Amino acid sequence: MTAFLRTVLAAITAALVSIVAPTPAPAQASSVACATDPATPKRQLRAMWISSVANIDWPSRTGLSVSAQQAEFRAWLDLAVAKRMNAVIVQVRPTADAFWPSPYEPWSQWLTGTQGGNPGYDPLAFMVSEAHARNLEFHAWFNPYRIANHDDPSRLVSTHPARQHPDWRFAYGGKLYYNPGIPQVRDFIEDAIMDAVSRYDVDGVHLDDYFYPYPVSGQAIPDSATYAQYGGSFSNIADWRRDNVNLLVRELDQRIHAAKPHVTFGISPFGIWRNAGTDPLGSRTSGLQSYDAIYADSRQWVKQGWVDYLAPQIYWHIGFATAPYEVLTAWWSDVVRGTGVQLVVGQAAYRAGASGQEAAWQDPAELSDHLTDNRRHPEVVGDVYFSAKDVKADRIGAITRLVNTHYGKPALLPARGTAAAPGVPSITSATRVSNGVQLAWTGSATAYAVHRVDGSPSAADPCFFADARNLVGTTRQKTLTDTTATGSAYTYYVTALNRTHQESGPSAGRAVGTGGGTFSVVVDNAEAGFSAGSAWGTSTYSTQLHGTDYRFAEPVAASDPAWFSAAVPSAGSYRVEVWYPANSGYNSATPYVVAASGGNQTVTVDQRTGGGAWRSLGTFSLNAGTYNVVGVSRWTSGTGLVIADAVRLTRL
Repeated sequence: MTAFLRTVLAAITAALVSIVAPTPAPAQASSVACATDPATPKRQLRAMWISSVANIDWPSRTGLSVSAQQAEFRAWLDLAVAKRMNAVIVQVRPTADAFWPSPYEPWSQWLTGTQGGNPGYDPLAFMVSEAHARNLEFHAWFNPYRIANHDDPSRLVSTHPARQHPDWRFAYGGKLYYNPGIPQVRDFIEDAIMDAVSRYDVDGVHLDDYFYPYPVSGQAIPDSATYAQYGGSFSNIADWRRDNVNLLVRELDQRIHAAKPHVTFGISPFGIWRNAGTDPLGSRTSGLQSYDAIYADSRQWVKQGWVDYLAPQIYWHIGFATAPYEVLTAWWSDVVRGTGVQLVVGQAAYRAGASGQEAAWQDPAELSDHLTDNRRHPEVVGDVYFSAKDVKADRIGAITRLVNTHYGKPALLPARGTAAAPGVPSITSATRVSNGVQLAWTGSATAYAVHRVDGSPSAADPCFFADARNLVGTTRQKTLTDTTATGSAYTYYVTALNRTHQESGPSAGRAVGTGGGTFSVVVDNAEAGFSAGSAWGTSTYSTQLHGTDYRFAEPVAASDPAWFSAAVPSAGSYRVEVWYPANSGYNSATPYVVAASGGNQTVTVDQRTGGGAWRSLGTFSLNAGTYNVVGVSRWTSGTGLVIADAVRLTRL
């Protein structure tokens, strides 16, 4: 939570801030054995799809004013930041149309309600700028072949290429598609995509799972004449169709990287390539095979290196008989291993807690368990959630649980390619301000990562940077205010990141003192200020404990609190922090009761994660005197032991 600290006089601050001697230690500690926490990975892609087709996510409806559209999009980006994501994948060409002034295709109908209608601004330029202002990567998402979700060409704007070239299209299953087998169509689609790549500062190009249409019972794709014209070297139409898609993928990969080598190219295919019952190279599944059904040879894209990453849509739960999540993560991990292609998992946020979904999806832990399964596979470098509205909805608390368990700290994006790291930055100031510690630095890089450790170490231990436990945040600016800072003494380090996320070594450390006489007191469970009933046991089991031991108790339908008493010197605002060891068997909703001046206030804490460090409950108005200030109640709906270890009060 945001900490409101008193403004310190400049002269006092100057006395508290000192330079720690620089060290040449590398930021990534590649040659040092460091104990890392899988819950705080250093690098992880965390993204959500923002879908524009049919106004699924954004804009929420057609015809919104420019200011309303922009406010909605900013809110989606702010949601991504709040969930500690670091990228968004935004649909900018949903139905052979454009979210930018394209010379190839009309303005999208999903902006104004009328295909070809000018929205009054450049949405793509706006979206990229807003994403980068929050240091979110912007991946532009294109649907290659879909023209319309209907099959009436007369409903397309008269200047639409699909009307000007009727031979380029076909109708199938009530929709219109560009014919992937026509070379001019492939060139046109690539040109339309490359227009956005060349003119806008996008970080990635993303294709979804729609290639040839998904099968419709009783209908055949009407491309036999095209096959007769262009498929002479292929003995069957299926191989020819796959080659058409392969050509698009391979050529796009080449053109994107020739134009902008730093732009990443990824595809999110259907989660099953082929089943092992059909092909021994396939997965132990029995669902639709994208290789055969939509002619997407996603395995070959990986093996040939035609993509930088693959994000298979593994939209099934753990243990699902037809396509078990855990089987597919293992299979895809094996496919990408040793290829240099990164593996990201497409996650079905839309299923969590949704009406009509299987029982597994009514469990708030299902999505979180997916990320736990991912930890078994170092090839998995992140996740993408479909879609933004489902992340926001947070049905049954599934997203909150996932974020609390796996996204407790920020994460750098996975590095791409082999570019040299930027130069080491230099911190120029670190000043206590009313809402934390304000830092400034110099450097020449795309972005910067700010790290904070307790105390004043004489040198930067490489293990400080081995995972994200000390990562405060990232920014494309050269200033950052650490609003999570308390009155403790800290040392800050800044590292620099280039466009493909290679990281420099750390800056010289900048130490910040405790804030000049601010009152702060720690009450440990072993001290006289602690009291608890006979139901509270004592343990030394966890290495994350504060002091020599900690107390524990089973939850019951009665408060029976353990209390921490302290001598509060004067009435005012105090930051209240708690320390506890974390364990998967501890309580997910431990109630902490703060005896605030206006009455008791309760804050619940998930004690399964975030242990071994001070965790803020917030800022509270406290009365002066010696009394029970913070209690740990046993009355909780959560399961698992409740823990009482230590409390810290700091006057603001």
